[in-house]
Amino acid sequence: MAIHVVLVEPEIPPNTGNIARSCAATETVLHLVKPLGFSIDDKALKRAGLDYWPYVDLRVHENLDEFMSGMKGKSLYFITTKGERLYTEISYKDEDILIFGKETKGLPLSLINENKERALRIPMSPDTKSRSFNLSNAVNIVLFEALRQLGFKNMT
Repeated sequence: MAIHVVLVEPEIPPNTGNIARSCAATETVLHLVKPLGFSIDDKALKRAGLDYWPYVDLRVHENLDEFMSGMKGKSLYFITTKGERLYTEISYKDEDILIFGKETKGLPLSLINENKERALRIPMSPDTKSRSFNLSNAVNIVLFEALRQLGFKNMT
């Protein structure tokens, strides 16, 4: 049993490497949805993930449609600045799937609109000049809330 983190079309290798390292440390499944903005063999990607890549349960999907068609009946949450609910309002369960968009554009608006009740956001100051949190930070914020709620199973 595990939480799943999904990166839809990630663009920045160090973000994905940092997220991979978090996934390895927490036994979280990492899904990458193509197209990727880098090669999985990219040196920056490997450097950010250091020597943790062999310990990541990595699953690569050809595109968002292929990924979504394989997720029917699963508990999906779409993390977006456009979410109406806070990520802390959810009671997470084993096998929940946390979906994050690409760094420059986030998730497709059509996907968010089709899943409004499952579109979650991380609160930010109304006076911020920032569009959003860094992707690797956002993943860790939501992932660790889910893991906390699950009692940090199998973690010390």
